[in-house]
Amino acid sequence: MPVWSWAVVVASLWGQAPSDLNPLPPQQAGMDPRPLERIAPLVRRWIDQGQMAGAVVAVGRRDGVVYLKAFGHRRIKPSAQKMTPQTLFDLASLTKPVATATSVMILVEQGEVRLHDPVARYLPEFAQNGKHQVKVLDLLLHQGGLVADNPLSHFRHGPQRAFEHIMALKLLDPPGKRFRYSDVGFLVLGYLVERVSGQPLDQFARKHIFEPLGMHRTMFNPPGELRPLAAATEQREGRWLQGEVHDPRAALLGGVAGHAGLFSTAEDLARFAQMMLQHGQRNGRRVLAPRTVEVMTRPRRVSAGWRALGWDVQSPYSSNRGELMSSQAFGHGGFTGTAMWIDPGLDLFVIFLSNRLHPDGQGRVNTLAGRIGTLAAAAVLEKPSPKQNSTQENSPCKASASLVQEVWCGIDSLAEQNMKPLWGKRVGLITNHTGRDRLGRSTAMLFHRHPRVRLVALFSPEHGLHGKLDVPQIADTQDPQTGLKVFSLYGRTRKPTPEMLRGIDVLVFDIQDIGTRFYTYISTMKLAMEAAWESGVEFVVLDRPNPLGGEVVAGPVLDPGRESFVGCHPLPVRHGMTAGELALMFRQEQKWHSLRLQVIRMKNWRRRMYWDQTLLTWINPSPNMRSPHQALLYPGIGLLETTNLSVGRGTDTPFELIGAPWLPGRQLAQYLSRRNHPGLGFVPVRFTPKSSRYQGQECSGVRFLILDRRCVEPIRLGLDIAWWLRRHCGKHWDTKRLGVLLGDAWTEQAILQNRSLEHIWQHAQREAQAFQRRRLPFLLYE
Repeated sequence: MPVWSWAVVVASLWGQAPSDLNPLPPQQAGMDPRPLERIAPLVRRWIDQGQMAGAVVAVGRRDGVVYLKAFGHRRIKPSAQKMTPQTLFDLASLTKPVATATSVMILVEQGEVRLHDPVARYLPEFAQNGKHQVKVLDLLLHQGGLVADNPLSHFRHGPQRAFEHIMALKLLDPPGKRFRYSDVGFLVLGYLVERVSGQPLDQFARKHIFEPLGMHRTMFNPPGELRPLAAATEQREGRWLQGEVHDPRAALLGGVAGHAGLFSTAEDLARFAQMMLQHGQRNGRRVLAPRTVEVMTRPRRVSAGWRALGWDVQSPYSSNRGELMSSQAFGHGGFTGTAMWIDPGLDLFVIFLSNRLHPDGQGRVNTLAGRIGTLAAAAVLEKPSPKQNSTQENSPCKASASLVQEVWCGIDSLAEQNMKPLWGKRVGLITNHTGRDRLGRSTAMLFHRHPRVRLVALFSPEHGLHGKLDVPQIADTQDPQTGLKVFSLYGRTRKPTPEMLRGIDVLVFDIQDIGTRFYTYISTMKLAMEAAWESGVEFVVLDRPNPLGGEVVAGPVLDPGRESFVGCHPLPVRHGMTAGELALMFRQEQKWHSLRLQVIRMKNWRRRMYWDQTLLTWINPSPNMRSPHQALLYPGIGLLETTNLSVGRGTDTPFELIGAPWLPGRQLAQYLSRRNHPGLGFVPVRFTPKSSRYQGQECSGVRFLILDRRCVEPIRLGLDIAWWLRRHCGKHWDTKRLGVLLGDAWTEQAILQNRSLEHIWQHAQREAQAFQRRRLPFLLYE
């Protein structure tokens, strides 16, 4: 990598910016510039795909901003206007935390409002129809029992009539019991601010928040001269909305509402975020007391995850949250395509503002915002000291932060050699969509285009060449890019036949595994190795990281004689090895001594690394393995999916939850919360799978929240769940196929006999320790 100069970094990562934001080179701010450089091509790809016309991204820390860049256009119809860092955005629901919740907390700090008071103490008419027990706290957490939105017709006769309708609404749930995201709740809170302070919400927020922080372009109802500088949204009544609120209810209320209507810029939101990271003050102007910030942003368990007061933490609305953010992170998104996340644990803020509704209202950007957040968190090299961040956790199981390093996979190392080990050979490539170099180029196309490599056949594993199929068998196909036949190794055979290998000199394996014994890609590799040995074909493994790292080994070892496609070798459930290391073990232990095996090693990978420390793009290796978090939970939760539990297939978060129509989710969550499962949180949930087990049936269950990944023991969690199910749900829980993935008769019988978890876990750990010694000769990395 080149040596970075301050001038180059600032010029590439920064547009023009006010000096009070203190633009900093990433290294000076304790950040690695390389992950930040990936933001721009990512955003441009979303623009090219038509998901938005443009965006502004800002990344910073408490003492400065390291990235501020505008992309695309703030308007493309009826005429094009370039996006700038100063573009004004309709924040939509970001209004809730920035204006409304912050105003409420200022009133709390002033002694004018109490969080645990009934709302009716301040708005007596709100007590109608059983709402007398709804607390201010309930509304801030979206647990007030109110409907998400009341009919638009309630707003067509002015604010007074609109609030009469709202005050007369009935509850859908008892207050404080169920999380239901509610615009109505924040409309009430905005009205409460006006009633208690004697000032409309916009005036109160301007006086107490925006003016002290120098947020001069943050406002409701931008004046006419600023509207052309705003990002456009959709058409209304034949004209494009630009600088006018998009939310129809806020518009009918005159543009000022507690749930939506605020406009701001990335620069102003950076000022707000720095205030929150500095415990309520910025540049000597205090907006909130440190204790107020702590109370406001502390994670609080709700029925569907974790929330803070006005903020999201980890809930079904958190798809715009960076994967690598700490458990202290809080944030929020907006319907118009906005998101802001603030992470005191990393001393980091990430702001993403887009016009995803322009021009057709169809853009989707939450995933993009989350990926930008992940890159920003990956760039953090130095975490805040306790002096900087007095609320930082002191978890005993926290590992010291490792520096992020750009890992080269085997294909990158091979390309550095100009593919020399394959020169003049007829190559068969076993791969899928994960077979790519660090720049995203497919291994198949790199081989196909290389003048000295003769790629003659492709082989695909379970889920097919493109990783999208979830069917029992896959037929042979033809690859449209190379024109080559694709032999399916998940069809009539799972092992290459002599006919398939005819005319091939070397088989190359390049597929991303996830580090769990019953994930079938390593079974495909082992069967292909056996076929190569039998046919005298050379075998090359292009090595890739184990997403779970290479240090931890856990879980029972597969019993000899129980080998299958979901358990091809006597390995523990979490083996902590790479594909290349496993290949070396397979050759030695299967006595395939004559097999010509070569492992093309990675560069810069260390055993202590998790996926996010590699700077490699996460590509879902299979349809239901959608994040590193799911990969971490999979060894324990996946163990249970051969029983009659849903493990979340058919939902948006497979392996992050379990459930069944017969499962008492609340009792299980209470049990797990009392147990020693560090790094995890447990939330009772109800969900309805759209496919797979219990399709269309509502399930009661538990969602698993990863709070500190280095403490998580997923297999111990899975075994503890199995123990509890056997003890409390024995009549409903079908264990006939429990042993299929477990693969260890002793552990299976111990669960069925309801032996203690400690006894079961000790047995698993003894087996894992023996495997640690067994694997030593095959380890390639430190």
